[in-house]
Amino acid sequence: MVVLGTVSTPTAAQSRGLQAPPCWRPSRCPGRRLSPQIKGTASALSALQRATVGRVQRTAPHIRSETIVRAAAAAAGSRSAVLAAEPGSVEPLGASDAGRAGVNFALHAPAATSVQLCLFDSSGAPLKDVAMTKQGDVWSALVPGLAKKGVLYAYRVDGPGGWETGYRWTPERLLLDPYAKHVSSRQRWATRDDKEQYQPELGSVFYGTYDFTRKPFQWGKRYKRAEVGAGELIVYEVPLRPFTAHPNSGAGPRRQGTFLGFMEKIPHLVEMGVTAVEILPVFEYDELEFQRSPNPRDHMVNIWGYSHINFFAPMARFAANGGGPFAAADEFKQLVRALHGAGIQVILDVVYNHTNEGGDDDPYVTSFRGIDCPTYYMTDTEQYVQLLNYSGCGNTTNANHPVMQRLIMDSLRHWVEEYHVDGFRFDLASVMCRDSKGQPLESPPIVRAIAKDPVLSQVHLLAEPWDCGMYQVGTFPNWDVWGEWNGKFRDDFRKFVKGDGGMKKAIATRIAGSADLYHNNNRRPDQCINFIVAHDGFTLHDLCAYNDKHNDANGEGNRDGTNDNFSWNCGVEGDTSDEGVLALRWRQMRNFMVALLVSQGTPMIVSGDEYGATRGGNNNWYGHDTEMTWFDWDALKATKDDFTRFYSHMLKWRRECPLLGRTTFMGSEDITWHEDNWDDDESRFLAFTLHDRGQGCGDVYVALNAHNFEVQAALPAPTSGCKWARLVDTNLPTPRDFTPGGNSGITGDTYGITAYSSIILVTKPL
Repeated sequence: MVVLGTVSTPTAAQSRGLQAPPCWRPSRCPGRRLSPQIKGTASALSALQRATVGRVQRTAPHIRSETIVRAAAAAAGSRSAVLAAEPGSVEPLGASDAGRAGVNFALHAPAATSVQLCLFDSSGAPLKDVAMTKQGDVWSALVPGLAKKGVLYAYRVDGPGGWETGYRWTPERLLLDPYAKHVSSRQRWATRDDKEQYQPELGSVFYGTYDFTRKPFQWGKRYKRAEVGAGELIVYEVPLRPFTAHPNSGAGPRRQGTFLGFMEKIPHLVEMGVTAVEILPVFEYDELEFQRSPNPRDHMVNIWGYSHINFFAPMARFAANGGGPFAAADEFKQLVRALHGAGIQVILDVVYNHTNEGGDDDPYVTSFRGIDCPTYYMTDTEQYVQLLNYSGCGNTTNANHPVMQRLIMDSLRHWVEEYHVDGFRFDLASVMCRDSKGQPLESPPIVRAIAKDPVLSQVHLLAEPWDCGMYQVGTFPNWDVWGEWNGKFRDDFRKFVKGDGGMKKAIATRIAGSADLYHNNNRRPDQCINFIVAHDGFTLHDLCAYNDKHNDANGEGNRDGTNDNFSWNCGVEGDTSDEGVLALRWRQMRNFMVALLVSQGTPMIVSGDEYGATRGGNNNWYGHDTEMTWFDWDALKATKDDFTRFYSHMLKWRRECPLLGRTTFMGSEDITWHEDNWDDDESRFLAFTLHDRGQGCGDVYVALNAHNFEVQAALPAPTSGCKWARLVDTNLPTPRDFTPGGNSGITGDTYGITAYSSIILVTKPL
């Protein structure tokens, strides 16, 4: 989730008033005078066009009058005659094949007074406009003789009332169908073209499209979904484009940053030992949304994708060589099929908490806002700022409204049934736990419906259990089905590993599966998603190299991104040639990996951490499509026999050790804590033994030393007929830092654990 900088809020006096703010009244708004060149154009506009200008000024006050006039003229000039059509079917929503009768279109817009279906050829040239018919809450049109492919479409929607009603009618804008299964606009990544009809400040146009002649994708006779047991999941979080955008990825210029480019790197994922990829958003979004108008972020390109335009269509610019929306759909399926063939599941990061359309201060009207704003977004017409903002991105979806709830459910099932994905991670999932006015719900309908759905309840459902105002780690409504990102695991272990005192009890709880949060009803420890780092924040390397964020390149004066990093630079901020500092940083990175992988719960890691990727201390790098964020495959080769080797061995050992990845919480017979003073806040050392109770793997001893001095640890006696062997010592150089199967054995009954280091011992027969 992108964390933006500070925003201004209305004064108390403004908040008490219910009338529109001055900037919404074009007749009283300073700076709205037209230039002499534009005056002539404005005077020649039709009454409809003049109404369009006034409407845009009321609903988008930040947009210059010159831009409004040009947009209105362009819209009128591009329209063809409005043709009548037969009333169509109200189901299904979106575009559907009506066989010989033609093509059916249906749009839910209950408050609208008119809806026009605008049809274009594949290049974006207008074909005709069709007046739709209202039946109940749905507008429909059956267009006979319309081609079954090669057609683009959008809607123009109008209705009654102004700003004070909560509606944001914008009939001069072409609006994308919320139910479009494929979306067409610019062809190539971050490269504007004529098709998108880009206009400064207003932005681009996105069309729905279809191809009813296309043959179904062939998954193959031998294809089957990847089967990964509940306790075997190791999640690899990865942004799609940066993974292969670098020229040294070897994907070639036509496949860099695409679904097929990603597919070429599946052998790397297998070598690492991951069992699931959690791919950052791949729904259609506008990567150039920050460049609509001059602003501090207009140099940025959105590489994360947390700004959906549509919830059904794969990102068209992730198709290889500008192949377009249908190629993107097929190539994403190819990627899923190949990952499943390698035994790797696919989890999609999804953003149902907000859209790209922003707030009223800088709206980007592409779809929902102009169709039925109060249905799709939380809106409170009794307050000054009407669009509620629990996402931090200007708007918040009205997820528990029946219409929005249906859209979310239909979207999720579409991705499971059509694209065979294995689960979802829900960005800012607490938004789904609010009513239409933003008040928390104890039993939110959308969360319950997903948990009870016969299709969706069978896939991974992972909540990011917070939003801008609510923190639900351990309390997210779950119906024993939902898993959660465990933010407390991240924070507690960051504090402990860097040497904070008073953390011993907390990390013992986290190691044992965070039973304080999740041991209730029928929840399991594997439903707790443990992580040290995620995409939004420091990389693993930067966590050990920076005390403070360094986000100046983002253009917001270093105000964006979190300040609560709980990081330690190991003595020097940022880059250094000090070998002692560098050695300590690599050791701390190994310590974090040990802590993550010896803990009960599902571990999540982040792409690039396997070689120590750095963002130069930027902890909010969503808009940098540069080498700063691209996966560096040469750097991976450079660490292949060092840190990457350790990283991969740890992941594979985690998968192989039956004492880890439990699906039930541990009892006293499963673990022994070698600790007799839990209340010693000065202690930064913890050791424990996991017991083999018939699993056949032997006992496992783990010790974590976050002191700045060596600790001589008294080792427990090994089980009869066995000896302790060293598997891991993060202080030792490679390859001794990880010895597969354990070394020849430990002599003596103590082990000297160096400052800021960790060990893992395993029992072996004498």
